[in-house]
Amino acid sequence: MVNPAEQTLPRRFLLFLGPLVLTNVLQALSGTLNHIYLGRMLGAQAMASAVSFFPVFMLLIAFVIGLGTGASILVGQARGARQMDKVRQVSGAVLWGGVLLGLVLALLGVGLAPRLLQALGIPPEIRGEAVAYARVMLGGLPVFFASMLAAAALRGMGDTVTPLRMLMVSCVTTAVLTPGLIKGWFGMPSLGVASAAWGSVAGALLSLVWLAWHLERTGDTLAPRTLVAYLRPDAKVLRTVARLGIPTGLFFITGSLADLALLSLVSRHGVHATAAWGAVNQAMTYALFPAMSISIAASVFAAQAIGAGQLTQVARVARVGLLMNLVLTGTLALLVALLAPQVAALFVKDLAVIELVTQALRIAVWGAVIFGLASVFSGVMRAAGTVRVPTAISLGCLALLLFPLGWAFGVAFGLPFIWLTYPVTYACALLLQAAYFHGIWKARPISKLV
Repeated sequence: MVNPAEQTLPRRFLLFLGPLVLTNVLQALSGTLNHIYLGRMLGAQAMASAVSFFPVFMLLIAFVIGLGTGASILVGQARGARQMDKVRQVSGAVLWGGVLLGLVLALLGVGLAPRLLQALGIPPEIRGEAVAYARVMLGGLPVFFASMLAAAALRGMGDTVTPLRMLMVSCVTTAVLTPGLIKGWFGMPSLGVASAAWGSVAGALLSLVWLAWHLERTGDTLAPRTLVAYLRPDAKVLRTVARLGIPTGLFFITGSLADLALLSLVSRHGVHATAAWGAVNQAMTYALFPAMSISIAASVFAAQAIGAGQLTQVARVARVGLLMNLVLTGTLALLVALLAPQVAALFVKDLAVIELVTQALRIAVWGAVIFGLASVFSGVMRAAGTVRVPTAISLGCLALLLFPLGWAFGVAFGLPFIWLTYPVTYACALLLQAAYFHGIWKARPISKLV
């Protein structure tokens, strides 16, 4: 007889994924709107100034992405075991550590921004504006970190609706404020490229204010009044979170470094190629959302099942996650490939850039599906505390394959085929993750982390 809980798992995935995907879309929409504003209102050079900093920004927040992953796993297991004090303990310690990290990185980054962008080989004609943009984004790191970690804790509780509402506040604020700062509407200063950064920081800050008010009003487990006593360093919790999260952070760091290396290949072709890189990255961000969201859902549901002692549900979670990726991520990838010219035209008006973006998107977008399948395997294993081998597989593929393949494809086939490196690299990772999951990991016992 089929377990009734298993019958509801696909529906639970969909209910969890809907708000989560929309949250990710709104989060990226803020950045996308900023790039559209810059490209349309100030030109391709302004857009290139902003997008040239994006890989650096992802590199800096990679560790916090890892902390959020570790926190959501521990919160998920504590929630599954109905240990609400443990939920607050994990959330408070992680928020404390994340904000402190943001302050340190902000202080260092603001001063080092000019040297950093110069070392990356950013074209001199856009470097000054890129530095201005970077300094504002770096100064806002504590706000961004707090927002990301609060959302991760809520997802560990199974709540994806509150982070969605939080991002709605951020997106609306950014969408209204950025063009006003670009053009100096209503007496606001005209800040050029930095307007997009100021809009992003203001949106994130206002969303945090709303979140605190909302959680307090509803009497949530993580309401500020009850959480404040737990906002302190907790060595045991932070060690466990770090053990789970640092590998994820390293994955994003390695990916960001590989992206920076690929960006150096693309930037050699000039400002138009750099602008195309930014447009492709923005479009790929959306294509990857279902894949990343399904991976998060698989990790949270596996963690909750482990916390509740329902270990037979773990394999079921993996199967449903794989199916969801094939259907949802695959459908979106097909739409992006078919509508690539229209997608490109959202970001730039230059016909040569649009043509390059179209070619690159139709090559790169299939990597999202493959990435999603590999991420389900690693996400489920991570929920049980297994991080070393899955992370080694991911890091190894990114570090050893991404840049060399991009260089080789670019030399052999031309500029657009640099993006072929993504689906090929992710395919190698998928094969290795699946082999380890089915060949070794499933035979091992699973134990609780909290």
